[in-house]
Amino acid sequence: METITPPEPARAALTLDGRRLSYLDFGGPGRPLLALHGHFNEGRTFAPLARALFPHWRVVAPDQRGHGFSDRGPDFSREGYVGDAAALISHLGLERPVVLGHSMGGVNAYQLAARHPGLVHALVIEDIGTEIDDDLSFCLSWPHRAPTRTALIEQLGDSARYLGDALREYPDGWGLAFRPEDMVTSVGRVNGDHWADWLATDCPALLIHGTRSDTLTEAHAKELASRRPHTSLAQLPTGHTVHETDPEGFAATVSAFLDTLKG
Repeated sequence: METITPPEPARAALTLDGRRLSYLDFGGPGRPLLALHGHFNEGRTFAPLARALFPHWRVVAPDQRGHGFSDRGPDFSREGYVGDAAALISHLGLERPVVLGHSMGGVNAYQLAARHPGLVHALVIEDIGTEIDDDLSFCLSWPHRAPTRTALIEQLGDSARYLGDALREYPDGWGLAFRPEDMVTSVGRVNGDHWADWLATDCPALLIHGTRSDTLTEAHAKELASRRPHTSLAQLPTGHTVHETDPEGFAATVSAFLDTLKG
């Protein structure tokens, strides 16, 4: 059987009210899948998944506001994140994509479906629930700039292993592709009770739970799946970042769910 090599993703940007929203389009003839990353991350975290799903699925992965190569935006509100995703779907003419989201991106995904049900065909939610009380204030101690990449990694310590995609060289040295204070503001807007949004739609959904996660408990994951119609639960032996810890298992789990969807 001939192996089809995925093309290199194309980076492009959408301008919204003078603000740059950067995204990666992994291309191909397949059905559309919009992938929304979590805090500290950016669209290219889903490159392994995009390669695994090619050519049956065309993955589009934005750098959400204040992350990666996208501008900060006027705020980090729930409406802001959801509006960006809806605008990107419209801009690219994506016809009812599957929307996948990790952590904060998962909340964005199911809130997008709640507010714009006609835009979303199905959901894949990675390790996040509806009762959220998170604290990212630890990141405020991370360095603003360092003279070299090596020095930045040394100053970040154990946190560096989670931030590989987010290290950038700037004119005044090496730093992060986001502002830590923005992440603290953003997670404050994610915190709260979002059961109404989760239960607002009944499109097919897959909830992926990392069984060693410190973000989503097993009890909450099972409650999420049992209370929402047409929702299945998959559990993998990882922590919170399932797609990074077990990329093969994550891709296989997502692919199996996508295979169940009707066109």
